[in-house]
Amino acid sequence: MQSLFLPTYFPSISHFVAMAQADGILFEVEDHFQKQTNRNRTYIYSPNGIQLLNIPIKHSKERHQVAKDVRIEWAFDWQKQHFKSLEAAYRTSPFFEYYEDKLLPIFQNKPTFLLDLNLTALQLVFDCLGLPFVYEKTVEYFHERSDVNDYRYLANGKKDTSVFEAYPQVFADKHGVITNLSVLDLLFNEGRFALDYLKQQQL
Repeated sequence: MQSLFLPTYFPSISHFVAMAQADGILFEVEDHFQKQTNRNRTYIYSPNGIQLLNIPIKHSKERHQVAKDVRIEWAFDWQKQHFKSLEAAYRTSPFFEYYEDKLLPIFQNKPTFLLDLNLTALQLVFDCLGLPFVYEKTVEYFHERSDVNDYRYLANGKKDTSVFEAYPQVFADKHGVITNLSVLDLLFNEGRFALDYLKQQQL
């Protein structure tokens, strides 16, 4: 059975636990865009604790905008800010330099649509994990699906209460272990062991 996800920006570890263990991946692209979800945000472990990285989006006159039509706002240099934040958070982690160049396209290219950027981010992380990035997209929206494993709720951080096993984190001695951050936190700290970790966790 396929698993259904909302494509988000450098998704949480819970997303990747589900994706690494899925029989097939289906991305929801026909739903209405909801604010305050991880579609355009991710959380990292900064020197001061949890830090939100947010992608600004263009506001639409339409009340209900289809997610695949959401455009990125390029009036702000958010790419530079996000990359600087990642450097401050992970420059001293074991694997930041190993993956840095692979992830650079996200902070250099300027796609029009948020969906395209999120799919590129997913592609890059799958490559780093050594997983093939094979997926399908929905062609129409259904509020409830019984024919798939529905993980769309994971895009709403408030509904995702997943807790996973601890792994070494750069600032753990300062702020303690923080679970279920962006998959980048796992990747920069665990490197090639990240995939084994994902396959061993339970949602």
